[in-house]
Amino acid sequence: MAERRAFWKEAVVYQIYPRSFMDSNGDGIGDLRGILSKLDYLKELGVDVLWLSPVYKSPNDDNGYDISDYRDIMDEFGTMADWELLVEEIHRRGMKLMMDLVVNHTSDEHPWFIESRSSKDSPYRDYYIWRPGKEDGREPNNWVSFFGGSAWEYDEQTGEYYLHLFSKKQPDLNWENPAVRREVYDMMKFWLDKGVDGFRMDVINLLSKTPGLPSVGDERYAWGGEHFMNGPRIHEFLQEMNREVLSKYEVMTVGETPGVTVEDAKLYTGEDRNELQMVFQFEHMDVDSGPGGKFDVKPWTLKDLRGILHKWQAGLEQTGWNSLYLNNHDQPRMVSRFGDDGKYRKESAKMLATLLHTLKGTPYIYQGEEIGMTNPSFPDISDYRDIETLNMYREFVHERGMPKEQVMKAIHAKSRDNARTPMQWNSSENAGFTTGTPWIKVNPNYKEINVEEALADPDSIFHYYKKLIALRKQHDVMVYGKYDLILEDHDQIYAYTRTLGEEQWLIMLNFFGTETVFELPEHLKHSSRKLIIANYGDIDESQAIDRVELRPYEARVYQLIK
Repeated sequence: MAERRAFWKEAVVYQIYPRSFMDSNGDGIGDLRGILSKLDYLKELGVDVLWLSPVYKSPNDDNGYDISDYRDIMDEFGTMADWELLVEEIHRRGMKLMMDLVVNHTSDEHPWFIESRSSKDSPYRDYYIWRPGKEDGREPNNWVSFFGGSAWEYDEQTGEYYLHLFSKKQPDLNWENPAVRREVYDMMKFWLDKGVDGFRMDVINLLSKTPGLPSVGDERYAWGGEHFMNGPRIHEFLQEMNREVLSKYEVMTVGETPGVTVEDAKLYTGEDRNELQMVFQFEHMDVDSGPGGKFDVKPWTLKDLRGILHKWQAGLEQTGWNSLYLNNHDQPRMVSRFGDDGKYRKESAKMLATLLHTLKGTPYIYQGEEIGMTNPSFPDISDYRDIETLNMYREFVHERGMPKEQVMKAIHAKSRDNARTPMQWNSSENAGFTTGTPWIKVNPNYKEINVEEALADPDSIFHYYKKLIALRKQHDVMVYGKYDLILEDHDQIYAYTRTLGEEQWLIMLNFFGTETVFELPEHLKHSSRKLIIANYGDIDESQAIDRVELRPYEARVYQLIK
């Protein structure tokens, strides 16, 4: 059966973190007019869809993921008129706009919550999840929040606790209440009618909680994910959202879904189920997390990483669709994590890009990835801004007494601020991001790593991305071809084929900084070949590929011709 074609399968998405992308007015904070000034750059890269992290009105406890007005723009980012001009200019260039949809929680400064906490009798009380404390005054259950500490906050005014799976300034909405759902759907229509082409849905699989909100085990505090991830009514809610809103527009959707399995993802993304088109899963993002969680950093192995990616490729082959990413606003820079941000920065960044654009699924590029931006490794905790990082540092250093050096090493590896340093446009002061003082420091390597340098160098990471994106538009095999793993036990090489009808491509990727040998499996040996793309420029195309000596971080893509 031929695969159903769709623009969102063929698209390449570029994620913009507005606070750090481009500042137009010198206040040190990126804004909508800054993004507007760089649209021609994004058009040249060749991307199809721009995804903006939240730009709604917010007190910024969690960098815009705490929304106080869903129908207005954050003052620091500009005005609704700026946003309207931006969407018009994006569409004029033939690109689409995807916005963040944050509806598991609001800000505690949202009018709904201000009303909700004003009285137990407020008509908005049931918009959020309120519970009395236990007889001993303790929290209603023992769940901990994603940011550490109890997931409950006591409110003096009405003598009850409210649930917040994230910051205490991010109270969870009560999706059991039909009025809440209607409000959300109306808000989605508001933005779609204004020209939005899709939504990236923040922690969308947390909306449904187990009835009764039971505790987990006997510990004072425990991880309650089994009671709020992929909860009992989640598919009902998403199907309702699709029926009431999404089905009425040509729209692109991707759900951020922590804790999903392949089987869960089939339910969320099956084309006959009318829920979402794609999900962001995090299994590969936990490949270097030890038993103590993300900041308990352990070395990753290719066997583990390849195993996870292969499982998702094979698992969603018939039902569903993969989103392809190796970094975003919540993750460290991919070249620092999975490549080499020193000697082989360019080679390894291009190799990782080859992986992302030749697997089956929709590739997501995070701002700066296309020029090989790296983790900054700032020396002191005062250089960091992220609430999760600051909470972790306080807990580990001040409460648990861990050595600062050990904790800073974990932060250098995994802090969300690794991805949030300003975009590096040129070698002038503050990397051309702002004429003011940036809200977070610029990575000191901006004089060597910046857009201006990348555009001028024909061999740059940027031009390699541009070529990969162009190839995707020219060759259906990159989008719709079947994925098959080869060399599944190799310690150093990730290799696979993509096949569509008579066309077959072979992808070979050396994941490490030492040479290794690729040996072509017997069943592929009868083919002649044509080199499609490679990250080293001096390949002898007459050379046989039965046995190839791959250099550090080398990537090659061949078309096999029978």
